[in-house]
Amino acid sequence: MRWAGRGALGRLAMNLASWFAPPYFARRALARFHPRGYIAPTATLYHRHFTSGAHVFLGDRTLLYQDHQGGPIRLGDRVHLYGEDCLQTGAGGSIDIASDTHIQPRCQFSAYRGSIHIGSNVQIAPNCAFYAYAHEVKAGQIIREQPLVSKGGITIGDDVWLGCNVIVLDGAVIGSGAVIGAGAVVSGNIPPGAIAVGVPARVVKYRT
Repeated sequence: MRWAGRGALGRLAMNLASWFAPPYFARRALARFHPRGYIAPTATLYHRHFTSGAHVFLGDRTLLYQDHQGGPIRLGDRVHLYGEDCLQTGAGGSIDIASDTHIQPRCQFSAYRGSIHIGSNVQIAPNCAFYAYAHEVKAGQIIREQPLVSKGGITIGDDVWLGCNVIVLDGAVIGSGAVIGAGAVVSGNIPPGAIAVGVPARVVKYRT
């Protein structure tokens, strides 16, 4: 892993290292061996403005995609993307994920017009989706041809836990220490330390 990196030689070194490691979660150890972290051979980095901290883990079939005029993707130290996660930025959007946040497989992050900001030590369960934009829906025009709009993007504080299949929509603010139950849809403000469930997500109690 001493030769690890994003270039051709670095990717080859990580590919060779993966031959001797068990799959999936077990490969997290490879990210700890070198500050450049571990990028799975099947991960795709189609992004010119991607930066990351030390010991970042990008699992199998992770995709980082930059659309036309897309903003940066920044991952803090020890961020883990466990596989088949998609992070994409378009015009006016960026994605910032702070240190020690772990994202389970098959999560989608789409930052167009608005940006996505996720704090540190956040735990995101599988199949969650984050959309920092919406389509206009005026009558008389095909929806896919209408412009994208944003209410300010998505902000998630530190030490937040999102259960499976949570959807977070543009304009949502989730305070530090909050817990969002599986299958919830968040479109507004969830206070710090709150536990919220349902569609739309409503606070049912607070952590004690």
